[in-house]
Amino acid sequence: MDHINDDIIIDRILEGEQALYKVLIDKYKHFAFTLAFNILNSREEAEEAAQDSFIKAFRSLSRFNRQAKFSTWFYRIVSNTAITYCRRNKVRKEDIATALAVAAEPEHNLETEDRKRFIRKGLALLSEQDRLVISLFYLKELSLEEIAEITGIKASLVKVRLHRARKRLAVQLQTLLREEALNL
Repeated sequence: MDHINDDIIIDRILEGEQALYKVLIDKYKHFAFTLAFNILNSREEAEEAAQDSFIKAFRSLSRFNRQAKFSTWFYRIVSNTAITYCRRNKVRKEDIATALAVAAEPEHNLETEDRKRFIRKGLALLSEQDRLVISLFYLKELSLEEIAEITGIKASLVKVRLHRARKRLAVQLQTLLREEALNL
């Protein structure tokens, strides 16, 4: 149903109702940011990458061939844009606002926040491709076939990359937790 609604909105935008693009922005802005953040690990850069992705998608809307859903096509633009940002700016920064928010959380939420923090740190140590595949599969809950469409690789290779990415994430988390235990 959403696929049909997106197609109708896109048709109207292409017919001149460009203000309707805001509907697509509102619909996909949260995931665009989340996906970009999981690749870049920087709130500022993720916001910029998501915004650039919406601009790129708008400029390319007439070339959207509708063989895939708009969301799949758009998520591919977001992931490619974020990966480009990541390669352009290899320096990683920790999000100070997130660290302050964790410090301000009530004690009963600290355990959950600690888990999230360790997972974010572990993800930050992975390659852009590993972060992308894990984010799409676990956060967006996309199928292997949908991830294959977004990334442009075969579903069987997505499955292999996901398996390897999970193993690498587990190794990173074990290392981080070991270091944390030594610092106690």
